[in-house]
Amino acid sequence: MKKTSFLIIMVVILAIISPFIWQVLTSFKLPSEIFIKPIRYLPSQLYLKNYNAIFTSGPPFATYIKNSAIVASGSTLFCVLFGSITAYALTRLKVRANKLIMALFLSVAMFPQIAIVSPLFLLMRKAGLLNTYLGLIIPYTAFNLPLAVWMLTSFFKKLPLEIEEQALIDGCGPLGVLGRIVFPLAAPGIFATSILVFIFAWNEFLFALVFNTRYTMRTVTVGITMFPGLYEIPWGTIFAASTIVTLPLVLIVLLLQRQIISGLTMGAVK
Repeated sequence: MKKTSFLIIMVVILAIISPFIWQVLTSFKLPSEIFIKPIRYLPSQLYLKNYNAIFTSGPPFATYIKNSAIVASGSTLFCVLFGSITAYALTRLKVRANKLIMALFLSVAMFPQIAIVSPLFLLMRKAGLLNTYLGLIIPYTAFNLPLAVWMLTSFFKKLPLEIEEQALIDGCGPLGVLGRIVFPLAAPGIFATSILVFIFAWNEFLFALVFNTRYTMRTVTVGITMFPGLYEIPWGTIFAASTIVTLPLVLIVLLLQRQIISGLTMGAVK
């Protein structure tokens, strides 16, 4: 039974990571090897010119990485800040409409982006936020905040209320309770939420494509689409760029998987 379960798990894992493995292998292939038949799964040599072309020719890919890092970090910061305060209020304040408020938060996340991209574009244009970092941070925060509130609410519910009451008795104010008691205890949950929000913001494409059209303000997801040439599509370079964009997220999850799992399970069990 254990061997069967292990085999099933390995097959599922292989099915999930196989596209990424194929992407990495293709990024090191010669242009002539990518579509050759019969298919060569491994490159005949490590063709590093695909990676060199990312930064020496075509769009300014390093600038795109910087833009994505700034936007994703800013969105994560706001989501964690506002999400923590909102989630704490929903779990500690006796409000009759708590369930309704949570339902409204989740309903915002259910809106398809394509349905509201046009009115948001007009709003950003009137506010002068097109081709700015803030023009992406605001909608990213709006769409990721429900996820942050929903996750953090489950974390705060598991924190013992007696500790906060004791801190108040000892003379600690409400802000002191949040900063010295609640947030440190909920650190694993806040950390896991931050990672997920950052990944969603890093991978977003539609808003980045519509709101930031200036050459130097594009994010990496949009920047990858700028690589196709006039007479051919440089698949090797595109796969190399996709690998560079994906690798940081994979490394973050692998290196910090214990903290992420700890944060997720903290909100799931008592």
